[in-house]
Amino acid sequence: MKRIVLFLATNLAIMLVLSLVLSLIFSVFNLDRSSIPGLLVLAAVFGFGGSFISLAMSKWLAKRTTGAQVIKEPRDAQQRWLLDTIATQSKKAGIKMPEVAIYPSDDMNAFATGASRNNSLIAVSTGLMAQMTQDEVEAVLAHEVSHVANGDMVTLALIQGVVNTFVIFAARLIAGAIDSATKDQDGEGGLGGIAHFMVVIALEMLFGILASMVVAYFSRQREFRADSGAAKLTSSHKMRAALERLNRGQESQMSSTMMALGINGKRSISSLMMSHPPLEQRIAALT
Repeated sequence: MKRIVLFLATNLAIMLVLSLVLSLIFSVFNLDRSSIPGLLVLAAVFGFGGSFISLAMSKWLAKRTTGAQVIKEPRDAQQRWLLDTIATQSKKAGIKMPEVAIYPSDDMNAFATGASRNNSLIAVSTGLMAQMTQDEVEAVLAHEVSHVANGDMVTLALIQGVVNTFVIFAARLIAGAIDSATKDQDGEGGLGGIAHFMVVIALEMLFGILASMVVAYFSRQREFRADSGAAKLTSSHKMRAALERLNRGQESQMSSTMMALGINGKRSISSLMMSHPPLEQRIAALT
């Protein structure tokens, strides 16, 4: 789940900054907040901008967040096997060889991220390498290679761009309506500059939660596709064994900001916010 949560967290931070910038642009240039076409254009520019900035930063941020060390020259037989396995799977999937990294964690997990199919990173935890069999690790790697081959990060960036646009547009449209409704006949009253900005931020946070549910839904669907791709690159038996091993393993200890990038997710309070389907459903889908 690491890939998605990190992307969402980065996108949220960037969106807050861009929201402030957009509000300043309206104030400094005295733009008409009631101009729906103009607002929609600005919302799309900033919405997709935030999403693709997050995508461009994804590899760098993933390395910094997890402490992942890219394998440039293998130090032992295990690292050599890791590079060879991903190279073989990448060739079979028709993508450029990703960067390969290992990050320190007792948690059994792995993730793939990057701006494109040919500019990606696949990282595995030390816990996964220590606790899984070679066949199970091979299936996990194939799952991550499938994410890259399917272009899942770009797809989710586009989806996030659409929902970002909705969040920015709807928040400012509603804030404008509240401002107009609270003015008297002489145009006095209404929301002041700071009050207007605070209402916009509050609405963006509310709509952002709803938007995250939409992105999480699409993320869950991509997981089934990645599992299917991994079964083709290895075998259904190996992929099922890897998922069953994850299901038997301890609860993921991965930080919430990285959870959506990995193969091993955990259930949230609401199933609507889960970026991964339950492992039981994924196992059943392979049968």
